[in-house]
Amino acid sequence: MDIRLIEIGPGRWRVDRREVPVARSALPCPMVISDEMPPVEQVDGRFYTSKREFRAVGRALGLTEVGTETVKPRPRSTDARIVKEGRRKALQAATEKYRAGYRPKG
Repeated sequence: MDIRLIEIGPGRWRVDRREVPVARSALPCPMVISDEMPPVEQVDGRFYTSKREFRAVGRALGLTEVGTETVKPRPRSTDARIVKEGRRKALQAATEKYRAGYRPKG
């Protein structure tokens, strides 16, 4: 925090407190992810220092990079409708019991 006195009139002073933004990084673009990486061997036996080339070769060979795969949606089972109907009937029965004055002990 930067604190200084500012004269706002003859003999009148005011304390000026300004927040100085804190630099997050000394880099010119701290939010940019570099394409460079330490040399890594791909399945083809060659070493790559570029993430883009490494991923391109992996895709060409049919490999899946962990963490970037897309999950296929699972189809709903046909008995989901039956389960939903059973749940609805159970809730309806419980509501009717409650309205009739039944209270579980516990």
